[in-house]
Amino acid sequence: MPASDSAEPPRSASVHPAVWFVLILPFGALGGFVGVGLTFLATTHGLSITEGALLNGAQLLSQWMKWIWAPIVDITLTPRRWHLLSTALTAAGTLAMSLIPLGPGTLAPLLALIAITSLLNTVVAMAVEACLTADTPPDQVGRVSAWYQAGNLGGTGLGGGLGLWLLETLPQPWMAGATMGALMLVCCGALVFVREQPAAPHRVGELGLVAAVGGVARDLVQTLRSTGGMLAALLLVLPVGTGAGSGVLAQAEVAAHWGAGAREVGLLQGTLAGVITAAGCFAGGALCRRVHPRTAYAAIGIALAGIASAMAIAPATVMTYIVASTIYNFAVGMAYAAYSATTLDAIGHTAGATKFSTMASLANFPIWWLGLLLGWVADRHGPAAMLHTEAALSVIGVVVFALGVVSVRRLALARA
Repeated sequence: MPASDSAEPPRSASVHPAVWFVLILPFGALGGFVGVGLTFLATTHGLSITEGALLNGAQLLSQWMKWIWAPIVDITLTPRRWHLLSTALTAAGTLAMSLIPLGPGTLAPLLALIAITSLLNTVVAMAVEACLTADTPPDQVGRVSAWYQAGNLGGTGLGGGLGLWLLETLPQPWMAGATMGALMLVCCGALVFVREQPAAPHRVGELGLVAAVGGVARDLVQTLRSTGGMLAALLLVLPVGTGAGSGVLAQAEVAAHWGAGAREVGLLQGTLAGVITAAGCFAGGALCRRVHPRTAYAAIGIALAGIASAMAIAPATVMTYIVASTIYNFAVGMAYAAYSATTLDAIGHTAGATKFSTMASLANFPIWWLGLLLGWVADRHGPAAMLHTEAALSVIGVVVFALGVVSVRRLALARA
């Protein structure tokens, strides 16, 4: 196990991490339904590549803003109740967005609905993160991160591949939304295995609203001021290991550059991608048990850059799309597991929803803006330029992080 920046007493997990795999599936499924299912159909319904990228952009918008409302989960109700409520609202939103016809004339209301549903869906992740943060001992961050991200990315693959297939196969789009919503609700059954956590130190019922929020805020600031917290925050906010190219590669016009169609996209950016990225998550989790998660994350970012550039240089054939997408998705799974391990290593065991969400917000910010940038580059300069852009920014990000490590450690020495 990598050494942590803060001492932790020995602890043992009370829940097998496979539970987190199931509970996070609805969170990933919405991202896949929008980012693969609806995004692929965008350019076949009169939208440009840039407009198609807006669908995923609307879904990701709340992902880097969720730190604002994350304290609600830490100071009210319980994580189990929040999970059930937010999953039900996510299922309803998925059905509602499938009722809106896809096209230029309905783009604005569809984007608004996607953004609102995504906001509600963030609470699904917060509830899971609050539970696993309190439950995970230091020597299990790699293992827990692997299961958690395997469910997250597996859910994205399920929502993308199955969602696209349902949208193209069923007589009416609303049937696809209803089916996906029902599957999300089934995942809540795993809540029976989650033990209610002891009363949190920041509950509003015991302290009052202002004191409860203040307690969470102080806990967060203390984490971010620590060496591990500062380095984790710096690494996550950089465009390293984002996998942002996946959303653009899922668009019909982009996939056509390699001669790929709905079948290849549905598998490689959807269902099969879920399996491949899940395998990558377990590989990334295993790596994080041998080297520090931050080191693993930076190394995986460099590897992803090389994969993206290799895909751009290789012959534009269906086989290139299949092989490169497979390797790319595996590396993305490794990166996501390393991200979660980096976060768990830095935040400790209290105010899990707020602190995990803050780190996730930092990590989702580059995914959001980079996804929009890559869509614009692909629209103006082609898919190959898009992949080279992603690769270059990832390498630059790792260089900036390396310089940041030197600066933060000098600051820590000065404090000492």
